[in-house]
Amino acid sequence: QLQLVESGGGLVQPGGSLRLSCAASGFTLDYYTIGWFRQAPGKEREGVSCISGSDGTTYYADSVKGRFTISRDTAKNTIYLQMNSLKPEDTATYSCAVPRARSLTPCGYSSGHYFYIAAHFGSWGQGTQVTVSS
Repeated sequence: QLQLVESGGGLVQPGGSLRLSCAASGFTLDYYTIGWFRQAPGKEREGVSCISGSDGTTYYADSVKGRFTISRDTAKNTIYLQMNSLKPEDTATYSCAVPRARSLTPCGYSSGHYFYIAAHFGSWGQGTQVTVSS
């Protein structure tokens, strides 16, 4: 059974940092592309970052590039999202997800711009809340 559990959210002041974790069970995550998403109240879900399961290449939305870093720890079967220089607009519920099949290309760069296909992600965690406020 594939399962993803997010943790690490909390309340932080603008300019602060948090590290989110996405712990996987039931599969070895290094074979899969993993995506991080966020959804703020009243807004649609937004893809923010992903890491390739084939070669480990990382991809970032323009809104977070230079501030967020996605990484994996294969020994712990865990994906991390290090978030620095946090802004109030980063406030959201953050979730991780894996695609329905490894043959799909659910995220990456197209002509230098981040893209993601939400429908290709079939397994999701329940999310962890991040609140950036003074």
